[in-house]
Amino acid sequence: MLRWIGKNLNTFLLALMLAITVWVAAVNESDPNEVLEYPRPIELEIVGKNTDLIITNNYIKQVQLTLRAPRSVWADLESDEDSIKAVLDLSGYSVGEHSVAPQIQIGYQPVKIVSISPPSIDIVLEELVTETFPVNLQLSGQPSVGYQTGNASYTPREITVSGPKSLVDRVAIVQGVFDLTNINESINEDVSLKVLDEFDQEVSGLTLSTNLVQLLIPVSQQGGYRDVAVKVLVEGQVANLHRLTNISVFPPVVTVYSSDPELVTQLSGVLETEALDINGISDDLSARLQLSLPENIQLVGDQTVLVTVGVEAILGSQTIADRPLEVVNLAPGLSAELSSQTVDVIVSGPLSSLEKIGSTDLRVFVDVDGLDVGTHQVTPAFEILIDGVKVESLLPESIEIILKVTPQGTPTPTP
Repeated sequence: MLRWIGKNLNTFLLALMLAITVWVAAVNESDPNEVLEYPRPIELEIVGKNTDLIITNNYIKQVQLTLRAPRSVWADLESDEDSIKAVLDLSGYSVGEHSVAPQIQIGYQPVKIVSISPPSIDIVLEELVTETFPVNLQLSGQPSVGYQTGNASYTPREITVSGPKSLVDRVAIVQGVFDLTNINESINEDVSLKVLDEFDQEVSGLTLSTNLVQLLIPVSQQGGYRDVAVKVLVEGQVANLHRLTNISVFPPVVTVYSSDPELVTQLSGVLETEALDINGISDDLSARLQLSLPENIQLVGDQTVLVTVGVEAILGSQTIADRPLEVVNLAPGLSAELSSQTVDVIVSGPLSSLEKIGSTDLRVFVDVDGLDVGTHQVTPAFEILIDGVKVESLLPESIEIILKVTPQGTPTPTP
């Protein structure tokens, strides 16, 4: 038996190889291998980086793969977005420039990696450092006239700056700026900070323990100065059938001064302007007015205030009854018979304009251009010659008109 097996061993091996070949061919026939580019880029995952180091360059964060896999495996790869991972292992790398090959992990088999694009990733590692800097707060400008500022305080007084050593080494100052121009009340605000180098250029790419400081500055009025409200004094009445819409003054509050602080203390808190005559005005009015100042009290800044008066016409409406209807564009040889010779017209607008509407200011007519003999329903048209007045509606809204052929020898009436 052993002798027979020995004699036929080569035959057995050949048959086994043929069987495997046939099986592989059958498998390939039913589930062929395909070489394709994976349809989605793979995000790179950084692992193993020393916590004392930081990546400072703009490295490529995705790779594209070309794979060889059976068609059935491709279906799994494409449907499962987590089936492939790309890892960039920075274990053991120190400060400097490095070219690191991505490591690809695939959750389905059999799969062969044909190519990785790019095949390597350039990484620059720098030392991650943290330093503490004092906050430099710069105040600019002056408060409003008659006001003074107390000592400024802010917190925190220092902050920590973290980032690549090359950037932290550039830091010369951490600065905040606040403008006091025209301030007339105490300050309690957050001020943004900037990190600047020795050339006053901002250094970006750093992390600050806080980007804001809270600034407190007391602001008080100096002795002899006082803010008072302005009251506009008007005389007369606007034109008939008009009304006041508003009276405004700028500035609404002014600052006064006296060398005797007691005089400004005794003020009521309101100063009147000189009288503004609005009698008979029908349009908006602007004027600069003086203020009525007590003796030995001066006005700080502009010596006048700007007063604006708003005026508008009072609106109303009225019905103009029995306005005659005209017929226009009547063809020769035709006559027109109207269901109504007049209409009522409702108009609206300023009362002063409504009072002026005369017989020639409003025209109502029926246009029969293009109409044939017969009965028609026509909407009257109108013309109004007074600005600001509009026609709201006509009653009736539609007129029946009968067009007839005029008998020969009978003159056509002229509307």
